[in-house]
Amino acid sequence: MSDADWYDPKTQAEATLEVMKLGAKAQSLIADFLAKNASEGAAPAYDPLNISSAFMDLSAKMMSDPSKLAEAQMQMWGDYMKLWQSTSMKMMGQEAAPVIEAHKGDKRFKSDDWRDNQIFDFIKQSYLLTSKYVSEAVENTDGLSEKDKAKTEFYTKQFLDAVSPTNFVLTNPDVLKATMEEKGQNLIRGLENIIEDLERGKGQLSIKMTDLDAFEVGRNIAVTPGDVVFENRMFQLIQYKAQTKDVFEIPILFLPPWINKFYILDLSEKKSLIRWLVEQGFTVYCVSWVNPDGSYKDVSFEDYMKEGALEAIAQVRKHAKVEQLHIVGYCIAGTLLAATLAYLSAKGEADQIKSATFFTAQVDFEDAGELQIFVDEEQIDAIDQSMASKGYLDASSMATTFNLLRSNDLIWSFVVNNYLLGKDPFPFDLLYWNADSTRMPRAMHGYYLKNFYLENNLVKPGKIILDGIPIDLSKIKTDIYVQAGKEDHIAPFHSVYKMPEHFSGDTRFILAGSGHIAGVVNPPSAQKYQYWTHDKHEPNPDQWLEKAEEHPGSWWPDWQDWLTDRSGDKVKARKVSKSLEAAPGSYVKVKG
Repeated sequence: MSDADWYDPKTQAEATLEVMKLGAKAQSLIADFLAKNASEGAAPAYDPLNISSAFMDLSAKMMSDPSKLAEAQMQMWGDYMKLWQSTSMKMMGQEAAPVIEAHKGDKRFKSDDWRDNQIFDFIKQSYLLTSKYVSEAVENTDGLSEKDKAKTEFYTKQFLDAVSPTNFVLTNPDVLKATMEEKGQNLIRGLENIIEDLERGKGQLSIKMTDLDAFEVGRNIAVTPGDVVFENRMFQLIQYKAQTKDVFEIPILFLPPWINKFYILDLSEKKSLIRWLVEQGFTVYCVSWVNPDGSYKDVSFEDYMKEGALEAIAQVRKHAKVEQLHIVGYCIAGTLLAATLAYLSAKGEADQIKSATFFTAQVDFEDAGELQIFVDEEQIDAIDQSMASKGYLDASSMATTFNLLRSNDLIWSFVVNNYLLGKDPFPFDLLYWNADSTRMPRAMHGYYLKNFYLENNLVKPGKIILDGIPIDLSKIKTDIYVQAGKEDHIAPFHSVYKMPEHFSGDTRFILAGSGHIAGVVNPPSAQKYQYWTHDKHEPNPDQWLEKAEEHPGSWWPDWQDWLTDRSGDKVKARKVSKSLEAAPGSYVKVKG
């Protein structure tokens, strides 16, 4: 389209009509959504996140010390004067050092215009200064409870992230440039993307993070050859086909988190931990959890142990014809694994487990990080009420919570890309998996939040009773391998580090670079990140890291060596005795 075409009244009228149609469609979607909620009897929840009382307390505490506020305001105005002076010098062609710069890892201001254009440089620095002083004012307020302090700091950050100049057309140089070059077509495409996301979310905005048509489970992800060898109402058990003539005697069983699908462990041929282990000569089994519907509303944490973990252990022993196995628990399944090991220890049956490995899992939730912000009595009650009619927590609700922990990367970057620049997101297998979330049964979810996050009962001997057995982690004498992620926002390093303190067996702790997912899914061939080891358990994690040795690349070979020492002799590769269906099975294909 030429400039002449763009300024033609007919073209303008057609563009206006297109936007009006899109707007009407959006209105209709939202109206349908509101009507649906009303028909289901969903009363509008007042402050379901229990934020208002925390911010009212914050305001009262701030006003009780006006001298501190005045001092902060004077410092802020002093920095603003420096910014005005710096900007004036740049406009006159002189060199001037920035008053404030974005953090090294902040990807929002990577465009050269944020540095080279005086106006956008001023906008950027003005925003960063304001964010700094607002954050510090909240952080330095005395007298708040620890819970309220964490809550106000978190939601202040959410607000500041939302009002970043990068998120608006007129204050983002990349968006302005695209709008001028494309004569506004980027914004029309962006509006179309919003409509599409509203339709997919049935009236709620479901931001598309990747090309959802680029991947298919069983076609180009979750493709390691295997067979479903057992299933019940809770899970399907997959046995992966041997890739070597001989295999280690002791097989490996994976318990993945049921918050997401299991194929994070079998993401693609090059990123698959399962495929890599099979190629190293291990027999690998993996649980593929059911994606529960309303009929699972009363399924409990105990059911996940009895019909899940314990049944899977029994089936692996049966199919592999072994007395012992290695077992791996990832995230919430690691918490389940710890409870299961304590249960087996109390019954004198722990010798079934040769070793246990924990990926980014927690048993001590005292320092469980930012997720604790979402857990108090009021919020648990609100979540439980929201699940009352359906019997489960929607997959989208859980996904939104996790996305908020990294809102700039997992929310606002896509708002800019999809809605302001009008671009389609790139195909990315990890983000496809992230969007393929699962539902959570009402009973299990409430029990988990209350007993672990809220009351931290798992590390209190006898406070949790499963199938009539009091759980005591100190009774666990199994060999343990613990992996944590240095930048993990979901299971923080400082929290995971406490795990060996609650067990009685031999424990190896390693810290991997990156976070909850990339810290685990890091194949040696990628040559990315690093990991740290130190044989002594120091009094606190910072001391441990200070003394730890850093190793480049993946931690997988370290784990392989540890497993090999405990895996017995080589035996002839195992074959599947009876296949119910080919991997990855049918349970994993049920959408949330």
